[in-house]
Amino acid sequence: MARANAEPAVDKRRLILDAAVRVFARQGFHTCRVSDIADEAGVAYGLVYHYFDSKDQILDTLFLERWDILLRAIQQVDAEEIPPREKLYAITSFIVDSYRHDPELMKVIIVEVTRAANTFGRTHLAHIREAYHGIAAIVERAQRAGTFRADITPEFAALAFYGAVEQVLTGWIFALLPTGEREYEQAKTHIVETICGGLDRVVSDAPAPSPTAGRAD
Repeated sequence: MARANAEPAVDKRRLILDAAVRVFARQGFHTCRVSDIADEAGVAYGLVYHYFDSKDQILDTLFLERWDILLRAIQQVDAEEIPPREKLYAITSFIVDSYRHDPELMKVIIVEVTRAANTFGRTHLAHIREAYHGIAAIVERAQRAGTFRADITPEFAALAFYGAVEQVLTGWIFALLPTGEREYEQAKTHIVETICGGLDRVVSDAPAPSPTAGRAD
């Protein structure tokens, strides 16, 4: 009979995934070995293969877990009755805060999957595009409502928006930009203002200039 106060069993699968994040972030996916992950997790080499077929499957699992959380966050934000600018700010905040709380995992996802022109990026392209489609839908509705200008396609705006977020994260990953609580909060505002400033529909009451204005007689 098991003791009532026995410690809960360690989730070995989660232990291996967490160790893989550290190894991938430190050594790079392509240069590390499964044995490195096993050593980092403090488990037997064969136990890794009990849960995963390969280190490729480990990376797939890490990406899909995090990306599905992002897709749900976009859906939840879009369901709220708030202005489009606030929706884009909320999505930006979610991504920036994800980096703030788990920079190693975000580094692995960005460097090894979403920015990588390799098998992983191509394999998950349809899944990656789901996030773009969710952002594009927010822009498209704002255009129909007259909030955003209509001469920029929602698809282009979504790529520009996510590209800006990803590029800022890349700057932090490679120490090209300063990091800290102040910088994280500023980045949220700067990204949204940069993108929305270009999307905002500007209505001017000033009369259109005459074709002959400024022409010498």
